Amino acid sequence: MLGESGTGKELFARLIHTLSPRSHKPLITVNCGALPESLIESELFGHEKGAFTGAHQRRIGRFEQADGGSLFLDEIGELSPVVQVKLLRFLQEGDYQRVGANQTLQADVRTISATNRDAEEEVRKGGFREDLFFRLNVITMKIPPLRERREDIPVLVDHFLRSYARENRKKVEGISREAKDLLMKYDYPGNVRELENIMERAVVICRGSLISTEDLPFKSAELKPVPAAEEKEVTLRKNIETLEQRLIAQALEEAEGNQSRAAAALGLSERMLRYKLKKYGLK
Repeated sequence: MLGESGTGKELFARLIHTLSPRSHKPLITVNCGALPESLIESELFGHEKGAFTGAHQRRIGRFEQADGGSLFLDEIGELSPVVQVKLLRFLQEGDYQRVGANQTLQADVRTISATNRDAEEEVRKGGFREDLFFRLNVITMKIPPLRERREDIPVLVDHFLRSYARENRKKVEGISREAKDLLMKYDYPGNVRELENIMERAVVICRGSLISTEDLPFKSAELKPVPAAEEKEVTLRKNIETLEQRLIAQALEEAEGNQSRAAAALGLSERMLRYKLKKYGLK
């Protein structure tokens, strides 16, 4: 997955996992950019007791934890060349070794990766292995920034409002029209993550039942006019529908056309599966 920081790539990874036949197994998330280079290999593959200074006991790695499920590797462009080689081997062969061990282990893991960098440019510059890029780049999904999918803003606003009102035990029931207009005009350089922070702050400081413009960190004079709707290469909704079609087709293929088994694997009712088959024109 490609997209700016804060666009919701992890949420999209959770959607992929939830809609897949692996949903009964764990989804493990690793932020490759948040871990020191010296620890990332141990984090992914685990280590044996005494493998290095401070390794006082055996550690089970993330691939082992995700066996049968999915592993989401966020900011994968931050991986060092050494770890890239070992990741490539795992993706090709399905086996790995804990740091400091001779035993070869195997795991059945769906790997979902994401980066906010230009992956192809990183390959051209030599910062990312070309063979690993092609191995990961089976299906590419671009998550547009929030400013390019403003139709998602009201839905996200309502979600975050309910979530933080419940968390903070506040009787905030909605948002004024003026406040919603301001939220629709803002460009969100921090994307969905920034909108979430704005809504959390608004709920916390709101003194009534409706969030007002006074509860927001910006005023109308500070905002640029929203440009007329432009042609977009892709939208989040289109990405979701494309993914859903692929998962349904895969489930039907694995179930040899049996809709009951396919629906069960997808976690859907047969009625909902029939609706989606008709919606997407699938047989």
